[in-house]
Amino acid sequence: MTEDDAPKSAYELAMARLKKQDAESGVEHRELTDAARASLAEVRNFYEAKLAEREVLYQSARRAATELESLTAIEQEYRRDRERLSSEREAKIARLRQG
Repeated sequence: MTEDDAPKSAYELAMARLKKQDAESGVEHRELTDAARASLAEVRNFYEAKLAEREVLYQSARRAATELESLTAIEQEYRRDRERLSSEREAKIARLRQG
């Protein structure tokens, strides 16, 4: 049996199907350069650190909160900050992937 004749896993079949769909729709596959990979890693590390920093600040503020209203406001602000940071991270990653 050659490599092409060997049984394929469901994952391999799905990937082949997706590649075929991409080729039919005109999507081109580009390999990332080492510099692009380094930039992606840098962006991910930066936002991971920002999210960790925000988590520490949130936990500190949460322990200091004495009223339910202030706790609710702290939690809402924390969720907003996490969503904003995640959105920024994903936008920067998308820009880097586009070139």
